[in-house]
Amino acid sequence: MLIRKNAYFDAFRCIAGSCPDSCCQEWDVAVDEDAAAYYRSLPGELGDRLRQKLKQEDGWYLEITDRRCPMWRGDGLCQIQFELGEGALCKTCREFPRLTHDYGDFVEYGLELSCPEAARILLTAPARPAVEGEAPGGETPEYDAEIMDILLRTRRQALALLEQHPVPQALQLLLLYGYRVQDELDGGEAVAFDAEAELAFARQMAQPGTAEDLRGFYLSLELLTERWENRLRNPQPLTRWPEEIRALARYGIERYWLQAVSDFDLICRVKLILSACILIKNLGGDPVATAQLWSKEIENSAENVDTILDAAYTHPALTDVRLLGLLER
Repeated sequence: MLIRKNAYFDAFRCIAGSCPDSCCQEWDVAVDEDAAAYYRSLPGELGDRLRQKLKQEDGWYLEITDRRCPMWRGDGLCQIQFELGEGALCKTCREFPRLTHDYGDFVEYGLELSCPEAARILLTAPARPAVEGEAPGGETPEYDAEIMDILLRTRRQALALLEQHPVPQALQLLLLYGYRVQDELDGGEAVAFDAEAELAFARQMAQPGTAEDLRGFYLSLELLTERWENRLRNPQPLTRWPEEIRALARYGIERYWLQAVSDFDLICRVKLILSACILIKNLGGDPVATAQLWSKEIENSAENVDTILDAAYTHPALTDVRLLGLLER
């Protein structure tokens, strides 16, 4: 079975008490069945605290207290890990921020942007190709092999396009190239992509769009933290497109492109990526910290992600002409 890893996957290390945010705050912590049974069986003070805070509703979870995990110590470390070792952590805490996408006959491993250290690595380290290897195991895939072949081939091309042009033009090309790929997914023939001609088309198509409309759409989603709401209501737009935005688009392509194999819908995922890039440039501040907060609010909420994917075809702020217009700035 093929294993494909983000180039920095194995280099990631949790920075624990030095972290400027924490995966132990704002979220209820999903606990797998095995860990929940183990925690409920523990004796002593730790077991009593876990039994008090473990709740069950559509699965087990640790209920946050004062917007933080009850096992989170004042020094930023975990009481469970401190007393029982890393092996006692539930699956969520043991794996975060590592991502696994298992397609049956191959697996891809990546890092999640909502972790500040992972965000720093993903958005500031030089672009490097994924590391590939082989591992025993694997299953007969359930995906459509022809569709997956298209997505794998075009993802490589999308990543190449992203590196060959200034950031705003690269993002315009990403949208237009996404439509070419969508035609293939819908049964059309592969057509050569002329970047210069497509950029001229983008200039003709672009219509004025307002970043305020895009922020308003994001304000309509579920809001996890006051910090995020304040950022959305009080933007300080950057005057240039920093390279971190290119890296953000790269992260989005690597994470979401192949997911279109599930429903043959690539465009909604491309618009998810573009809306994030445009929004983070418009909110301003440190682009790494802003992107990390975006991910914490959006990517860790299945409801928010689904709402954006659905709105890609219906919300005025996400129309092609307005996205292209915002990228003309």
